[in-house]
Amino acid sequence: MKTDDIFEAFAGVNVLLIGDVMLDRYVSGNVERISPEAPVPVVHVQHTENRLGGAANVALNLKSLGAATYLCSVIGDDDDGAIFTKILQQKKISKTGILPSSARMTTVKSRVLSRNQQLIRLDYEHKHALNKKESQELRKKITTILDTNEIHVIIFQDYNKGVLTAELIRSVLTEAIRRDIPTVVDPKFANFFAYRRATLFKPNLREVRAMLDFEIDPDDHATLEKAATAIRQEIGNLYTLITLSSKGMYFDDGKTNFIIPAEVRNIADVSGAGDTVLSLMALGIATKSDPKTMVQLANLAGGLVCEKVGVVPIDLQELKKESEAL
Repeated sequence: MKTDDIFEAFAGVNVLLIGDVMLDRYVSGNVERISPEAPVPVVHVQHTENRLGGAANVALNLKSLGAATYLCSVIGDDDDGAIFTKILQQKKISKTGILPSSARMTTVKSRVLSRNQQLIRLDYEHKHALNKKESQELRKKITTILDTNEIHVIIFQDYNKGVLTAELIRSVLTEAIRRDIPTVVDPKFANFFAYRRATLFKPNLREVRAMLDFEIDPDDHATLEKAATAIRQEIGNLYTLITLSSKGMYFDDGKTNFIIPAEVRNIADVSGAGDTVLSLMALGIATKSDPKTMVQLANLAGGLVCEKVGVVPIDLQELKKESEAL
């Protein structure tokens, strides 16, 4: 399938996206002096901007690529939750799967910037797992979406903020297998091995190194193959994609494997690149596109968003232009 055909196919994909959502808040200002109270810069705030982050940034990427997305998560029943919901509506992303809860706070990552340089980040969040009531209500929303829409792929975006519990993961994966819906996972540490029989498993190198008890060298193809084999033996996934930061990406399906090297870029901010890669790979799985082409496109897309300051979704026209050489 040619890249133009792949992009066209994305428009017919319906995605169920489950995971931790958050607000990415950017507080920008000028620094002209050091505080007399401590050796830290004094920021004269000029502008504050809220953006969708976490799994919600994946939803933005999917929308930019043309797919219809049903986002499911839990936010706080608080002011930041109201801001989050308002931005969802502005971006024309359905809030049907969003559950406000008085038992949680909306996750907010506040970044203080001056001249596009991050000075500090403040995280406001609850990391505890969903309580029984929250889990049941979120599961009902997921089931309703599955029952009333033709879903072509399910994405799990795990940031270890408590939404994706082992029980919820197991329940949704079982339902996906029953309905013959492929699943794509971006794991984190807590439930790394809970995603049994996932279709595509996409950890990064840091996560793989933390979860496996042997040395993994991104310059040593054999250790990457060993890692992919160990993951497959543990969870039974079909495909493994390990993102290697500046080294590129490693893909393994148990029969063939390859590395797509990272391209030289003017990196401004790596935040959100994994969300973009996940979105491309999920749509590739849904459209049954050639894996190597999809990894190449994901590699291009991840590099493009790294050239922008802050968490931003991929620009489809930029990606199309970059992909002409494939």
